[in-house]
Parts: sequence; C-alpha cells; structure tokens
Amino acid sequence: MSETTTSHNGNQPLVILRALFRAMRPRQWPKNGFVFAALIFDGQLFSIDSFLRTVAAFVCFCAVSSAGYLINDLADIEKDRQHPTKRLRPLAAGILPPWVAVAAAAVLMAVCLPAAYRLDSLFSAILLGYLALTLSYIFCLKHIVFVDLIVVAAGFVLRVAGGVAVIRVARFSPWMYVCMGLLALFMIMGKRRHELNLLTASAASHRAILEDYTVRFLDEMIAMVTASLVMAYSLYTFSAPNMPANHAMMLTIPFVIYGLFRYLYLIHVQGQGGAPEELLLRDWPLLIDVVLWVAVVIAALYFWR
Repeated sequence: MSETTTSHNGNQPLVILRALFRAMRPRQWPKNGFVFAALIFDGQLFSIDSFLRTVAAFVCFCAVSSAGYLINDLADIEKDRQHPTKRLRPLAAGILPPWVAVAAAAVLMAVCLPAAYRLDSLFSAILLGYLALTLSYIFCLKHIVFVDLIVVAAGFVLRVAGGVAVIRVARFSPWMYVCMGLLALFMIMGKRRHELNLLTASAASHRAILEDYTVRFLDEMIAMVTASLVMAYSLYTFSAPNMPANHAMMLTIPFVIYGLFRYLYLIHVQGQGGAPEELLLRDWPLLIDVVLWVAVVIAALYFWR
C-alpha cells in the first residue's frame, strides 16, 4: 500500500506537467500559422532570415495564446464542468491545480513579450494588442452579441499583421487582411453552430452569448460570409499588385471553393465543426485540399510568374 502511494506521489509532478501541456492547447497552435501569410504572399518564403523571424513570431503567438487559454479555463472552470467535452480539460477535471496555471500564464507572458520586443518593436506592440484583446474577450467582450465573433476574427487579423511586421513586407496586399478576417469569421460561426447543436437547451448555461444566436441565424450569416470570402479572394488573385501577370493565382480559386464547401458539408451533414484546427487534421479530403492549395499558391507566386 505504501509503495503504491509513494509511486503515485513520485509521479505527481509529471502528471501536472502533462496536464499543463494539455491545458496550453498545443492542438490549437496551428491557428497561429496565420503569421506565415506575409512570408508566403510577399514572395519571401525562401529568404532564410525572413523565415526564421516568422518562426520566432509564430512561437511568440503560441506562447501568448497558450497563456490566454490558461486564463480562459481558469475563468470558465465551473462552466466547463457542465460541458460534455470541456469537463475533461485539466483544470475543470481537477488534474491541474489553479495556482500552476496562473504561474505558467505569468511565465509565458513574462518571457515572450520581451522576446517579441527584441524581435521587432512593432511586432511586440501587435502581440501586446493581441493579448489585451484576448483578455478583454475573456472577461467582457465574449458576452456581447456579434462583438464576440468580430473580436475572435480580429485576433487572426492581428496574427497576419504580426507576420507582416517581422519581415517588413514590400508587396503584401491589404486584400489578405480581408480574406483572413472573413475566413476566421467563417470558422468561428461554424464553431458556434456546432456548440448550439451539441448543447441544445443547456447551451446558454455554458456560454451565455449562445442565447442570442440560433442555428438558422448563424446559417444565414455563414452563407453571407462564405459568399464574401469567395468574392474577396477571387478579386485578390487578379487585382493585387504583386500577383503574377499571367493571372496564375486564379488557379487557386477552385481549391478555396472546394475547401469551403467541404467544411460546410462537415458542419451541416456530418455535424462537426467544434474544433476547426482538429477538423482540418482529421478530415483527409479537407487536408489534401489545403495542401494542394498551398502548393499551387507557391507555384503561382514563385515559379509561374
């Protein structure tokens, strides 16, 4: 009996570390890949210096976003315990002590913010703005209808802006901010729709703002954003100043349309969409489409000009 207790106590720090890593949500780090938009679309993908600076920016956003996830889970710990899946999160499940989460969030911010300033002063301001927006969302803005959607989408636009700041772009088109913002809105609305379907009558008790939305209303907004995104991206492919003169970027439009249609199919027919980043990695047709889109984008911008 004593040997079992000793073994359990000996493994406790390792259990807490694993729980902390889970609470930092590494599966959501791919969202920070939006910082690579400037690197790719400004034609600097093969610049070693620009690539390394963008990777550093990506790491900084991962650290700050993980700090935000920890703070969010601390603030929502009781509500998460009522959720069918979020109750398994380390804090809600009681695996991760709250003081460890607080300390980890403080360390992450204390390390990455000065590092961001050394990387670029403008980038550090953008990262600080992202952190302020995240905290405002956690404690206030997520309770305001429409604003909750726009704020989350703005976080993705700030990621793009951070990527722009660290490499000092010369040919990056503002159209990308519009496209990335609309794409973020598209995914966020799909997630809200999934939450409404999953939680049904108890949706408002978990996330109060869901009381202000209905599935039909979200479907109408998703349709509007989808059409706007296709139009904005199509205009970008032939009207942006850095596009190839032969309009080769227009070849990427079918991949965007298929990706949006596939995502809508997964939301409406398969009943998925709760975690867009996991959906991308789990659904092979969608993942293959994204890989092909990236390949054609690189070919059009770097080799088919």
